[in-house]
Amino acid sequence: MKELKAYIRTSALEKTLERLQENHARGIAVTRVNPVGYGFDTHFSLSEADLSKKYYEITKIELVCDDENMDVFINAILDCAHTGTSGDGYIFISDVKEVVKICTGSRGVRFDELSNVDRLK
Repeated sequence: MKELKAYIRTSALEKTLERLQENHARGIAVTRVNPVGYGFDTHFSLSEADLSKKYYEITKIELVCDDENMDVFINAILDCAHTGTSGDGYIFISDVKEVVKICTGSRGVRFDELSNVDRLK
């Protein structure tokens, strides 16, 4: 399994989420972030007014997928978030060794190895 963390412009979020869901991505987490460094002003301020003036509006999308779905999800993000200008973002890809489903205690190295009990509720 792979974990994808994509940092994209917030303006591309809706289109990106729609495309991911069309491609059957599930369990997507979305978080607004305030990036510092990598082209952003490194003098971080906690003032909300300063943040809105100095920084791009960036959102982090996180999802875990089976290896065979990774390229589909990466291409969906690239297609929706790419503008060709600085600040389009990054996608980070990590290996996931195992997943444990809290409600059932099921463990596996693929989503389809886990219990289907929750999907039926």
